[in-house]
Amino acid sequence: MTALNLPILDLSQLDEGDEAAARFRDDLAAATRDVGFFYLVGTGVSAELEERVHRVSRAFFDLPEADKLAIENVTSPHFRGYTRIGGERTQGKVDWREQIDIGPEREPVTDPEAADFFRLQGPNLWPEALPELREVITEWHDRLTQVARKLLRAWALALHAEEDYFDKHFGDPATLIKIVRYPGVDTDEPQQGVGIHKDSGVLTLLWVQPERGGLQVERDGQWVDAPPVPGSFIVNIGEMLEYATQGYLRATNHRVFSPRAPQDRISIPFFFSPALDARLPILELPAELAARARGVEQDPSNPIHSLYGENALKSRLRAHPDVAERWHADLLAARS
Repeated sequence: MTALNLPILDLSQLDEGDEAAARFRDDLAAATRDVGFFYLVGTGVSAELEERVHRVSRAFFDLPEADKLAIENVTSPHFRGYTRIGGERTQGKVDWREQIDIGPEREPVTDPEAADFFRLQGPNLWPEALPELREVITEWHDRLTQVARKLLRAWALALHAEEDYFDKHFGDPATLIKIVRYPGVDTDEPQQGVGIHKDSGVLTLLWVQPERGGLQVERDGQWVDAPPVPGSFIVNIGEMLEYATQGYLRATNHRVFSPRAPQDRISIPFFFSPALDARLPILELPAELAARARGVEQDPSNPIHSLYGENALKSRLRAHPDVAERWHADLLAARS
C-alpha cells in the first residue's frame, strides 16, 4: 500500500509475460478483496485524449445556461441529458454538482409488456451548440470499454473463472458516462458533492481533474482521501460484482466533497455494467475463496438485485425524483 491510501495497479503488466500478468491478477484480487478501490495506470489511454475530454467538458459547462437547459434531463424519460446544480440526490440529500448523463445511443423500447427497466433505454441529448462533445465522448467511451473488458478478463482469472466469464454474461453493456462539474463553495463545513453511496453496476473507471481532490473512500471503518494520480483512473467495484461473488468482493461506500471556492472540479466516471436484461449469475468460487465470502450486504433501503436493469432503475428513480415524477409516476406509486 502507498501513502495514497489506495493501491496502484499497472494494467500494462498483462502484456509483459505470464509472470507479470499473474502478479497483476494477484494484486487485483487483493485490492478488490481488501479495499474495493484502486488506482489503475498503464491503460494506454493517451494524455492527449484525456486533455481533449477535459477541454470539451469545460466547454460544455461554459455554455450559456439556455443551451444547457435545452437538453435538461427532465425532458428525457431515459434520464439522459443535463442536470442543473442541486438536481440530483443521494440518500435524499442534494448533491452540489451539475452534470450531463450519456448512455448507449439506442432506440426507445415501446413494447408495453417490456420490463420497467427498459424505460432507461433511449437516445442521448446532445447540445447543438457543441457538436464536438458527441465526437470526443464517443471516442472516450470506446477506449474505456476496451480497458474495462481487459480488466474484467483479468478479474475473471483472478477469481478462478474462465477468462471470458464476464464477456459471456454481459450481453450488450449498459454503459453510462457522467461528466460532472463540482462548483466551489464558501461554506466552512464541507459541502456534499455526492453523498455516501455504492455504485449499482459492476465496474467504474473514474477520471478526475489533476490536483483537484474530493473523493473519499470508506476503509476499515474510516474515511480516507483518494486524490487524483496523473495518468491513472480510480477504479471501484459495484453492487453487481458483490452479488456475483456473494460478498467475497464487496462494493465500497464512497462520497465526494465539493471544492472550496474559487476552485471547481471536473470528474468523469465511466460505469461499465451488463445489459439491462442480463442476470449476472453467482460465480462458483473455489472452496478457499467461497469460505471467505461474507454474503451480500443486506440493507433494506438499498436492496441489491441480480438483474442489472432492476438495480439501475432503482438508482435512477431515487437520484432524480423530478424525472421520475414527470415520466414514471406509475413506478413510484407501485414502489410506495
